Amino acid sequence: MSEFKNKPCILCCAITGSVPTKKDNPAVPITNDEQVESSHEAFEAGASIIHAHVRNEDGTTSSDPDRFAKLKEGLEKHCPGVIVQFSTGGRSGAGKERGGMLHHRPDMASFSVGSCNFPTRVYENSPDFIDWLSKEMIKYEITPEVEAFDLSHILQAIRMSEAGLMFGKLYVQFVMGVKNAMPVDKTVFDFYVQMMRDRAPEAEWCAAGIGAAQITVNEWAIAAGGHTRAGLEDNVRLDKQTLAPSNASLIARAADLCAKYERPVATVEQARAILGLRPA
Repeated sequence: MSEFKNKPCILCCAITGSVPTKKDNPAVPITNDEQVESSHEAFEAGASIIHAHVRNEDGTTSSDPDRFAKLKEGLEKHCPGVIVQFSTGGRSGAGKERGGMLHHRPDMASFSVGSCNFPTRVYENSPDFIDWLSKEMIKYEITPEVEAFDLSHILQAIRMSEAGLMFGKLYVQFVMGVKNAMPVDKTVFDFYVQMMRDRAPEAEWCAAGIGAAQITVNEWAIAAGGHTRAGLEDNVRLDKQTLAPSNASLIARAADLCAKYERPVATVEQARAILGLRPA
C-alpha cells in the first residue's frame, strides 16, 4: 500500500514549449486553436494545470502578450476551472519581455530563481531580473511555480518564500534531464524531496523529467507523494519507437501511475485548494 494513498496528485501538462516542432512530432500544438484543443484533451485525461508557451504562426518562439491573452481566453472557455500557467522561460524572449504578459493575470507562472547551463547556452537569470520578475508576480497576484534545475534553486526559492519575496504558497518543481543541468538521478531526487520536507514542510513540490526520462520521473514523484508534469514540451515519444499521439496520451500515462500508487488524480478544485490559488 502506498504511503501516500488517497493523497490527490496534481498533473501538469506542458503542451508546447519552445523547442519541439512538428518535424519532431506532428502532434505538437503550435497555433492557438491547436493548443486549446490539445489542452482540452489533456484536461479530460486529468491535467489540472496547463503550462503554456506561445508560438508564431511559423512555429518560431514568441512572448507576445496578445498571444498569451488569446490562449488564456481559450483555455478558460474550453477547460473550465483549469489552472493557467504562463511560461516566463528564457527560450521565448529576453529580459523583461519574458514577463511582459503577466498583466493578463494567469493563475500561475513559471519562475527560475537562478542560472544554469542548457544544452547549447547559459540559461541566465540574474539577481536583478529575478527580483523584478518576483515583484511582477506579487503585483498581479500570480503564484510562481519555481523551476529548479539545481539544488541551489530549491534553497533560494525557500529563502525567497520565507522572506515574503514570492506571492502565494511555495511550489517547487524539480526539473531533471536537461543536458548540462541536473541529470535524472534517484539519489539526487530523494535528497531534493527530503530537503523540501525538512526545510519547507508546508510547501508543495512536483517533478518533471525530460525526454525518455519523463515517465521515470513521473513515477518517482507520484510514489514519493509529490505532483508531476508531462507533455510534448518535455518529451515527444511514448517509447523509442513510438511518437506520442497527443499531450493527452502522456497525461494518461501519469494518471495510470497515480492509480498504481492508489493516488487519485486531483480535480481542478482540489488542485486550486492544494496550491492555495483563488477559485476559478
